[in-house]
Amino acid sequence: MDPLEDVLTLLDTRSQLSTGLVAGGRWALRFEPPQGVKFNAVRRGSCLLEVDGVDGPIPLAEGDCYLLARPRPFTLRSDRETAPVAAGPVFARAEGGVARVGEGDEVFLVGGRFSFGARAQELLLDRLPPVVHVPAGTPHAETVRWALDAIDQELTRGQPAAGLVAEHLAVVMLVHVLRLHLARDPHTASGWLAGLSDPVVAAALTSLHRDPARQWTVADLAGTAAVSRSTLAARFRTAVGQGPLEYLTRWRIELAARQLREGSATLAVIARSVGYGSESALSVAFKRVMGVAPGDYRRRSAGQGAPTVAPPS
Repeated sequence: MDPLEDVLTLLDTRSQLSTGLVAGGRWALRFEPPQGVKFNAVRRGSCLLEVDGVDGPIPLAEGDCYLLARPRPFTLRSDRETAPVAAGPVFARAEGGVARVGEGDEVFLVGGRFSFGARAQELLLDRLPPVVHVPAGTPHAETVRWALDAIDQELTRGQPAAGLVAEHLAVVMLVHVLRLHLARDPHTASGWLAGLSDPVVAAALTSLHRDPARQWTVADLAGTAAVSRSTLAARFRTAVGQGPLEYLTRWRIELAARQLREGSATLAVIARSVGYGSESALSVAFKRVMGVAPGDYRRRSAGQGAPTVAPPS
């Protein structure tokens, strides 16, 4: 698995499509902070997006889409002068899966949200800027458009399991949005996500994620990236914020923590699966990274949900 796929799988990424929006004339809607990661795509027309804490409005044209990676209030509007109304009552009056505001139908947006497991904030969302805007006309935007067209077809034709297929297509859209963001604005990402924008670091990250139980050395990883040990170590630390073996330790602990949260495997089995030769070796590393012993972590997770843990930056 590559690192992006690995993290999205670890986080149990799911999508949920929401009511569409048709608008016309002069209009403005104020939205409460969304749960999860909100996404919208402009299928027709244009409008402005304003997000609390983000400078200036973001113009959205037909074919554009965006992700909101933070739970912040936001406003969609036709112009900067119209006073916004609360979006909740407007969407409560939706008919046929479409809410309407203003006069006319020159603007049409579709959207939904992505939900993740307990570790999403630290592992993914904190690595992204508050808003990821994907303008139309880029190669990845074309793939996003294809996914949206396919979602429309699934939902309008009423085929068996159409909702499930549409939700999977939305996750495809998320992957392409993240790819575009990394290609276009690598400096706005951080940690492992920023590392994917450096081909040398990305090669090492991919190797670590493909086989985390292997007893890697910096020399081994440098070989996968075809650079010297010193070059890999320097570029990895610059991009990710820590050395490759430190990252490996934290990723192994992340994988072990998931097994402790979600399964019933013994600590010995978990230790072997993530590259530790014994329970005691895993326990020492786990407590050093997490600040709590594996058994206590499992009990707390079962009783109260996953506790806060130091992420693999």
